Amino acid sequence: MAELTFWTGTMDAGKSTLALQTNHNHAARGRIGRIFTTHDRGGEAMVTSRLGLVHDAIEVTADFDFWRYAVDALTHGARIDYFVCDEAQFFAPVQIDQLAKVVDELQIDVFCFGILTDFRTRLFPGSARLVELADKTEVLQVEALCWCGKRATHNARTEDGIMVTEGEVVVVGDVEVGAESAIPGGGPSGEAEVVAYEVLCRQHHRRGLTAARAKAVSLVAEPLPFG
Repeated sequence: MAELTFWTGTMDAGKSTLALQTNHNHAARGRIGRIFTTHDRGGEAMVTSRLGLVHDAIEVTADFDFWRYAVDALTHGARIDYFVCDEAQFFAPVQIDQLAKVVDELQIDVFCFGILTDFRTRLFPGSARLVELADKTEVLQVEALCWCGKRATHNARTEDGIMVTEGEVVVVGDVEVGAESAIPGGGPSGEAEVVAYEVLCRQHHRRGLTAARAKAVSLVAEPLPFG
């Protein structure tokens, strides 16, 4: 029986690498699939891994309909055994419903890969729907690490080097050093803001203590809230 599987982890946990490896493994056994993505850090209609792997993909726009795509393809004689969906956190909940229908009605396996929560520590709507509908939800075993060495559990966004917890949910960026994005006119004076991402443990995300800030301040434990 076909299944809907959701693989999740923080940024830098290897989700895109696993997505491409999953496609490779199934294709090597003669299965035929389709790869989908949206808002990939490398650009439109491609899946890119931080290890340097790149693969063409179908870009999922806001009005993309997975059910209609699958039915049209099958009606025209195509064979589809599986879907690989990267950056699935950015899919709309209705698109997750369509993927579940593809699994149940067409017996096509769907493998989704994405981040669970955004930089505000809130569930992405697409990820929340996947948790609700997926046959299996798997946490990637490769642990991304906070600057302190603990397991990273949260994704932090910085603007001009300062951690923020408010703003647009979808701003494409990366965790690599120097891999920054600019938001035109995002600053208070209309200048571009430089946006970057960093993975942190819960404690340092709660304190807003990024690696850069940790270097600039004395790492003293917070005082207890009494006495």
